[in-house]
Amino acid sequence: MTFEQLAIFVAVAEREHLTRAAEVLNLTPSAVSSALRALESYYGVALFDRVGRGIVLNENGRMFLGEAKSVLARAEEARHVLGEIGGLRRGRLAIAASQTIACYWLPAPMVRFHERFPGIELELSIGNTATVAEAVAAGDADIGFVEGVVDVPALQLRKITEDALIVVVGADHPWTDGRALEAEDMVEGSRWILRERGSGTRSAFEVDLRARGVDPARLDVSLEFPSNEAVLSAVRAGGFATVVSASVAEPFLGRGDLVAVHYELPTRAYSLLHHRERRLSRSAMELVDLLRGAGSADGAQ
Repeated sequence: MTFEQLAIFVAVAEREHLTRAAEVLNLTPSAVSSALRALESYYGVALFDRVGRGIVLNENGRMFLGEAKSVLARAEEARHVLGEIGGLRRGRLAIAASQTIACYWLPAPMVRFHERFPGIELELSIGNTATVAEAVAAGDADIGFVEGVVDVPALQLRKITEDALIVVVGADHPWTDGRALEAEDMVEGSRWILRERGSGTRSAFEVDLRARGVDPARLDVSLEFPSNEAVLSAVRAGGFATVVSASVAEPFLGRGDLVAVHYELPTRAYSLLHHRERRLSRSAMELVDLLRGAGSADGAQ
């Protein structure tokens, strides 16, 4: 049974006339008659009585007419829904993002996206780079945004913008004297409070230390916290150092609660993460376009 056969049946049943139904359907009477015969023959059920040269809906046809019209109505509704999805008037976009991105970079573009496409439901989950990768790989998130390097064969990483990392200390730390620091100072001159293992911020810092010939395992890490805010609050309270996104530290630096030390770190990429075998939806592509226009992460408000 095809949708065309159902549409032909309904058109004939409502008019009880092959030629008039054919005119409405823009088909020939013979094509309409052939489609009806094929439908009746396949199921072994007569839907019309042939009276003289006319055609009359019988009891079987009357019973089937409501079902046929209901199926066609649902098909039309399905076409309408697909049209809305294709036109970004309805839908859902599940996003997973590492903490720095989710809290400091994504919110403003997400608001602009919502204003432009209010029918698209945005769902944001927050983790670290490792958990974001897991969510995208498992299909729990349509797309992800991460700061760190992801080595998962099923996933593709695409750079969106860059983020500036800085080392900050509390106001009473010896490094506030403005002297230039080297990689060796990182492991010998301070105790550290860092994000948990698996966070993009910590991973980027450790990669940089290795590139300068310093083993990150030598860092004197006193405490680990799962959020940027907890890390910065703890550093502000004692003689510790941490590495953090410049956009995250900006309010603390502005108030003088923390001080950025003279140690230059390379920028890191903020990247889009998606499954290689799944196409990016139109809503995902629209959000990415907004993010590309949002500017560098260290310039985010």
